[in-house]
Amino acid sequence: MKAPEDGVLLRIFIGENHRDPADHRPLYESLVRHAHEQQLAGATVMRGQIGFGRHSRVHSAKFLELSTGLPIVVEIIDTEARVQAFLPVVEQLVTEGLVTLETVQLTRYP
Repeated sequence: MKAPEDGVLLRIFIGENHRDPADHRPLYESLVRHAHEQQLAGATVMRGQIGFGRHSRVHSAKFLELSTGLPIVVEIIDTEARVQAFLPVVEQLVTEGLVTLETVQLTRYP
């Protein structure tokens, strides 16, 4: 088995209706595009079925015709140094949401 290395998992909790302030594309798309441009190890976007944020308004996929802004989680992973270098992009783009950093063990496979 390959030897694991220390890494950081960056999680960004936003809503699907959040936009990039510069070009108005979905924020999750911009975050992944920037992570790819900086050649980070990986990024994944997941849409939640139900959730709420700081405004305590529940958004649910059960009521698609009534609900906007379903929860989105963007996960980006790499070494601590590379994730730290990416944080200014997050600061610039994310105007509302929640960001977490978690220490993880990475095992890279070809």
